[in-house]
Amino acid sequence: MIEDRPEAAAVISYRHAEDFITSLIMGPPSPAPGSTPEDIRQRAIERIQRLEAFLGFLGNPHLKYRTIHIGGTSGKGSTTSLVASILTASGFRTGSHVSPYLQVSTEKLLIDGHPASAARYLELVRTMQRAIEDWQALGNPVPTYGEVWVAMTFVYFAEEMVDIAVIEVGAGGRFDLTNVVRPEVAAITSIGFDHTVTLGNTLPEIAWHKAGILKPGAQALTGVVIPEALAVIQAEADKVGADLQLVHPGKAYAEVRSGRSGTSFLDTFSGARFDVPLSGEFQAANASLAIAVCRSLGEPQIDTDTIAGGLRAVRFPGRMEIVQESPLVLLDGAHNPEKVASLRDNLRSVTGDRKILLVFGVLESKSYAEMWTELAPLVSTLVATAPEVLAKPPVPASQIAALAPTTIRVVTAENPLEAITIALKLAGPDDAVVVTGSLYLVGNIREYWYPSERILEQGTSWPEAELP
Repeated sequence: MIEDRPEAAAVISYRHAEDFITSLIMGPPSPAPGSTPEDIRQRAIERIQRLEAFLGFLGNPHLKYRTIHIGGTSGKGSTTSLVASILTASGFRTGSHVSPYLQVSTEKLLIDGHPASAARYLELVRTMQRAIEDWQALGNPVPTYGEVWVAMTFVYFAEEMVDIAVIEVGAGGRFDLTNVVRPEVAAITSIGFDHTVTLGNTLPEIAWHKAGILKPGAQALTGVVIPEALAVIQAEADKVGADLQLVHPGKAYAEVRSGRSGTSFLDTFSGARFDVPLSGEFQAANASLAIAVCRSLGEPQIDTDTIAGGLRAVRFPGRMEIVQESPLVLLDGAHNPEKVASLRDNLRSVTGDRKILLVFGVLESKSYAEMWTELAPLVSTLVATAPEVLAKPPVPASQIAALAPTTIRVVTAENPLEAITIALKLAGPDDAVVVTGSLYLVGNIREYWYPSERILEQGTSWPEAELP
């Protein structure tokens, strides 16, 4: 029984905190069916205004440290982690916030790469609970789940007296709740199709939303290369008076190599070759943008050596992550067509010529048929399943299975852990099992190797196994 172990207090503390936080998830998923673009935008504006008022009530914690804001369709989570790792290696006490978490909420509250302890999380949630009660006593409405999470993140970093916080945009940018920050640097990684219901169906529309994180007086950088999207970002930079720095292949970085052990590239600014322990050629773009972001701070301690050390030290669970060797098991949270295309292009550099068994599950809001089309030519067996996440409906496993041609073996599984169990039984020792389609699915399945209870007990996303 977990309650009999000394470490059980961590798990119990976490559960108490989560009971309150999840109680704030109210009503149907947003946007509501039938919502017009104007309805969606007005609701987003109201949420930001409500959050700004609540932050003012809390003493504006988000203004008590320096901030870097990272947005984009793909790569923003990796870039956030890379920036934070470089800053930590350079001697800054660095907070970082990525979203969503994979397995436990504390993974969203990082300081120098370490998640908040379960006990600290409970303390923080109780602080927020008291603040919400006082806020309501003044006649204000209870903040929503998303508003409380963003406010709580800022309170945590303020209380822990970070030097600088690196904040990943949740979705979009212009109307995202994180866009209440006043960043010293804002960076946009890439533009692609995702969240089209709220962001629009064209790249310029999506770019307009992403460009909303650029602010007067802040450094502005982007890795976007698509001309029609870049033009929108440049127009926004001109509007706010920012000198937009372009971090493009061939100019900022070159000679990219990637394989199972990670990615290396030549930094054209310093002439140094940097190594990142994250697989996929796209990580060179993310790392190069992260380097440029850090350099733009103008701090003398951010030099070639600290950059190299920070890049080598970065870890990011659920992104081209190998969790088992025989059969090889790769977890990757690709959850839109752009991310899945990058996975497809880089998969063989990790799996070699192994036969691929795909565990695939997607949220209802995603372009799952297009995602499947990108991967189908590589797949010998499909294990279709559905991610498990509160208040976000998945595509039924049967609908995923219906996409596959008769030339591919197809199995459906009721839940993610059943899906990985089936895939491991079907796979030979020299095969590869690839899990993708949703970060939530990856988090569900990562439990097989890294149970949440151990993550909470040991305070790391890579806990050691229990000794027999």
